[in-house]
Amino acid sequence: MRNELLSPAEMAEADRLAIAEGPLDGYGLMQRAGEAVAAVVLARYPAAKRMHVLCGPGNNGGDGYVVARLLQESGVNVALWESGEPRAGSDAALAAADCSLEPKPLSAFAAETGSLVVDALYGAGLSKAPAGDAARAIRISTDLGLPVVAIDLPSGVSGESGAILGSAFRGAVTVTFARKKPGHLLLPGRGQCGEIVLADIGIGDGIIARIAPRTFENVPALWLPAFPVPAVDAHKYRRGHASIFSGGPSATGAARLTALAAARSGAGAVTVLSPANAMQVNAAHLTSIMLRKVDAVVDLGAFLTDRRPSSFVLGPGFGIGEKARDFALALLGAGQAQDSGVEGLVLDADGITSFRDEPETLFQAAHGSGAPALVMTPHEGEFGRLFPDMADDKALSKLAKARAAAALANAIVIYKGADTVIAAPDGRAAINSNGAPWLATAGSGDVLAGIVAGLLAQGMPAFEAACAAVWIHAEAGSRFGPGLIAEDLPLAMVPVLRELMESTAG
Repeated sequence: MRNELLSPAEMAEADRLAIAEGPLDGYGLMQRAGEAVAAVVLARYPAAKRMHVLCGPGNNGGDGYVVARLLQESGVNVALWESGEPRAGSDAALAAADCSLEPKPLSAFAAETGSLVVDALYGAGLSKAPAGDAARAIRISTDLGLPVVAIDLPSGVSGESGAILGSAFRGAVTVTFARKKPGHLLLPGRGQCGEIVLADIGIGDGIIARIAPRTFENVPALWLPAFPVPAVDAHKYRRGHASIFSGGPSATGAARLTALAAARSGAGAVTVLSPANAMQVNAAHLTSIMLRKVDAVVDLGAFLTDRRPSSFVLGPGFGIGEKARDFALALLGAGQAQDSGVEGLVLDADGITSFRDEPETLFQAAHGSGAPALVMTPHEGEFGRLFPDMADDKALSKLAKARAAAALANAIVIYKGADTVIAAPDGRAAINSNGAPWLATAGSGDVLAGIVAGLLAQGMPAFEAACAAVWIHAEAGSRFGPGLIAEDLPLAMVPVLRELMESTAG
């Protein structure tokens, strides 16, 4: 797989291991990187009037010197600007010595319309805002609307968090090496990268395996081996039974959306658990989805005994308060009973907010012996209600917040947004990258919760189920495009699911 994401520190370790293993030394890797960038520049921008290569004093700048040399050798009009000389004896110094172009000080940087900028100032390891000459170069390039080819990451974007540190180049293309970094996928950095080109410079998969990254891009290769495929002799209960709690008579639609999504995602049976006063409303709108009256924990206990459902969703349209807490805690405790059959609880929307004043009660239950998997799906506001200290910590990236929350709650946390992060208590995390603005519509999150429950019901492990659900949900929305409403999503999933099934068969 090439879906691992490397932090800047892990990338530095990958460089070190690759150099130690050979056959390439540090300068050899630098030359490979420069060759990859130069090839992209020449292929994408052959008509540029002039190419301005901006070099910092570190290894990113060293890549830039290689690029400048190769562009000059190709007959391109190149201007070379440096923000400081490389350290004597470094690989960057070797690259600078091999480049016959006379560098000009970055303080004098000037460009013209129709030219191109190659950003080799800082790369992924930047930890402070660009200042002085660098900030001025960013401003000039931005004001002129020049296309920028960024090496590794646009300068000004944190490779660790995706944060913009003061100001940053907006890349038309970003060329990175070996593996992407979290900053390529996390917002707002993702919006600065443009097209991302992943170049192989000789750091093999074996080197990456030795680092053992715990962060991934959420793509099917991450979870497809665990994706449930029905056996030839499958019957409906062998495909799992998902159950969705409904709100009162004026708030039943969200649960039905969730139930339909669970059914579309493959659960063999789906039941809406309805309060008595909403039974008629739900019955009037349900066909293949079953219906059961559940008003109190005792009713839930009888249902568990009678039907042995494997997954639950609590929250969509349910209402906030003690009743939601009682149901959630009862389900988390059900796993302690002998052979309860409960595999997972998806806590969404009102289910999350119901614990805002006593989150420790929820976390303690999730840590209980034999508790079923807990999956929580907070958006920004709901995350802040349950994890206020983490939410307010400006030093933490979205990735770090999701990881810390997952460990504290002993839950899979789907921290929603345009850059959804899925984190597990064991430290694994995935960043989603196929989202679309069309998903920002009422009821979309209810559908996501249903997909998670449907996959859990079929026995998919909780982290993989959460990652798959987020990707499927986003892919369906992206393919549908403008005009999408939540009711469209369950049916829009069908071609996506078909392709996934064909992938597993292949």
